[in-house]
Amino acid sequence: MRITINVLASALLASLCLCTCRAADTNSRLAGWFAAQTNIHTWSADAIQTRVIKTFSQPLVSTGKVWVAVPDHFRWELGHPAQTVALRQPDQLMLLYPRLKRAELYPLNGTQPGPWRDALALLDASFPRSRAELEAHFRVVSVTETNQLVQLALQPRSAFARKFMTELAISFRADDFSPASTELSFSDGSTMRNDFMHSVLNAPLPEGIFEAKLPPDIKVVEPLKR
Repeated sequence: MRITINVLASALLASLCLCTCRAADTNSRLAGWFAAQTNIHTWSADAIQTRVIKTFSQPLVSTGKVWVAVPDHFRWELGHPAQTVALRQPDQLMLLYPRLKRAELYPLNGTQPGPWRDALALLDASFPRSRAELEAHFRVVSVTETNQLVQLALQPRSAFARKFMTELAISFRADDFSPASTELSFSDGSTMRNDFMHSVLNAPLPEGIFEAKLPPDIKVVEPLKR
């Protein structure tokens, strides 16, 4: 599966000197996080994405912005000006590459193949609507806490997903349960980390932020269509 899809799962998404929570604390933190999801309607933040690739001597770092309207809208921009835009709507996901003058459309109509469903589960993991929803796709490996951040280490249940991603780590703030970071660990040893700053919960989002406004010179393709 293309690395851009892996990036969006999103989350869409590691602290030093972590101490493991006691069992009671773990259950309490998880219960609070899941309960808080029902009160999250919108979220926006600045983002720093750091990709570590084994064959590269230096990490690749990009800055961007993310807007989310729970449960099925988000916009993710990387670069200034944006070099990649991911736009999710209820019925489709669009990946826009302005420099390449190319847009890719992926339908979200329930008929997509298994690997694509796995990718969508990664995208939704930061804002699960229930514990059952999260655990349908992931096994909770550990829950740790330090410096007012709680980190969940998750392992995909799907055998296909585990072929390219070994672990997903989600960190959230203990005070308001908003996402602080996500990190994907891939089977080839590379990682992709997103750190979120200046996050805003439940504020009005810019009008039309989830609309796809494509210039006439953009070529639109549907990679899954045969």
